[in-house]
Amino acid sequence: MKPHRPKAYRWSRENYSKQRRYIDIWSFVLKLLAARWLYNKSWSYQGGMTDAKKATRRKALASWIRETLLDLGPTFIKLGQLFSTRADLFSVEFVEELSKLQDRVPAFSYEQVAAIIERDLGKSIEELYRSFDPIPLAAASLGQVHRSQLHSGEEVVVKVQRPGLRKLFEIDLQILKGIARYFQGHPEWGKGRDWLGIYEECCKILWQEIDYLNEGRNADTFRRNFRGHDWVQVPRVYWRYTSPRVLTLEYLPGIKISHYEALEAAGLDRGRLANLGAEAYLHQLLDNGFFHADPHPGNIAVSPDGNLIFYDFGMMGQIQPVTRERLLDTFFGIAQKDADRVVRSLIDLGALAPANDMGPVRRSVQFMLDNFMDKPFEEQSISAISDDLYEVAYGQPFRFPATFTFVMRAFSTLEGVGKGLDPEFNFMEVARPFAMQLMTNGNSSSEAAGSIINELSRQAVQVGNTAFGLPRRIEDTLDKLERGDIRVRVRSTETDRVLRRISGVNLGTNYTLLTCAFTLSATILFVSNFAWVAVIPAIAASLSGIALIRLMMKLDRYDRMP
Repeated sequence: MKPHRPKAYRWSRENYSKQRRYIDIWSFVLKLLAARWLYNKSWSYQGGMTDAKKATRRKALASWIRETLLDLGPTFIKLGQLFSTRADLFSVEFVEELSKLQDRVPAFSYEQVAAIIERDLGKSIEELYRSFDPIPLAAASLGQVHRSQLHSGEEVVVKVQRPGLRKLFEIDLQILKGIARYFQGHPEWGKGRDWLGIYEECCKILWQEIDYLNEGRNADTFRRNFRGHDWVQVPRVYWRYTSPRVLTLEYLPGIKISHYEALEAAGLDRGRLANLGAEAYLHQLLDNGFFHADPHPGNIAVSPDGNLIFYDFGMMGQIQPVTRERLLDTFFGIAQKDADRVVRSLIDLGALAPANDMGPVRRSVQFMLDNFMDKPFEEQSISAISDDLYEVAYGQPFRFPATFTFVMRAFSTLEGVGKGLDPEFNFMEVARPFAMQLMTNGNSSSEAAGSIINELSRQAVQVGNTAFGLPRRIEDTLDKLERGDIRVRVRSTETDRVLRRISGVNLGTNYTLLTCAFTLSATILFVSNFAWVAVIPAIAASLSGIALIRLMMKLDRYDRMP
């Protein structure tokens, strides 16, 4: 990677021009639309359009989008990172490029840091901290982190929000709402996509991430969930030194989990660390329903004792009990290769938009189950499954919720980190005990009797649900008929025969008129001593007559058909 040179971004100031932001943002959108329009124009490719040239252009466009999002600032950097999880909305080239989007922005001044801390906490840095390093440990688009020490002697880090960030968000999100409305009404991009819903979802995530009080609460919850696991460490929050724009945390240094050589030099077992990373995330997801939504290698470190250290709790995901039950239903449908059950559960989850004709979607799901899920559980790859799933979803009415996409991205990231730590690492093998626990639902009864009873119970419940749900399904069908949402096609053999005969009679009338016209023309030309010229209409009259005879024979066969 080429070294970064500090750049003076227009957005990196406390006072922004709304008009200038409007021009910058819409210029990006219009350039993107123009590039998208030229993409399918063969004359825009030198030497003609080929699949290779189209792929090259897609990669170049994706790279340009990534760089432009960085220039547009924090709002768009975060949106790009969020969209890097939405392979159901964007093609693979754009998802891969957006996943590389990292904050490479200059730090803001120590004077600005001091002003924000004093304004939010009501005291100067000297009164609050015994020492405060003016040079940040790290700087990103939303804020930067400084190492310091409390007067009690405790080592801490202070996370300070970038000045003017909230005002910038307000301006950008107002403009983005207009862009979402435009895309919603776009004849191609708006079809089947809820852009306004995606906009609202992104707004919620962005506002939560810049509220440091919310991040502090997340850190406390995360630490409590792991209090029974001494191999996980979470920095403690110092609430007396925390505000919506300032967050003071316990200083927990460690080796970045992707610094494999450093881990090796420290004498740590890389295979054990890979397994612990997977177990930690499965515990978050399946036991607590509260999970780290951005577990990239920069947010996970390893202590000298070999414990995992988690950082940055601004973006967290939460799975409600009812959602976990629906996910479990999806899991059972996949295990049984039951496409109908998978489709129903995905509709209940809100991951699939219901339509009048679900046949194509059901066939796509069944194809995936038959072709991609044929390996033993422990041989499956999370990345391969998610790629296959998104490949099927792209262009279909799948609309994966943010929670689902965060989980899939986190799984894929952890699998990549695990394989970096240990080439023999298999995420699915670590997940096997959790999956078995889900499959048995914690039931430790006799396997043989239990499986029979459970199966009979399941089928009885399924039949009962079908019977009780039948009146409601009939009522829903009648409602759709009244609204005109259901189209009924009736095929009648007798009606088809009558329609064919009417069409044949009309065609026969045309042939008769042509035959008469050509015959009359030939006769007139012959009487006028233009015998050679009369041959042409005579031939045409003969052809029309032959066609008329063949049509009459065909109609006679139709009449004799049962």
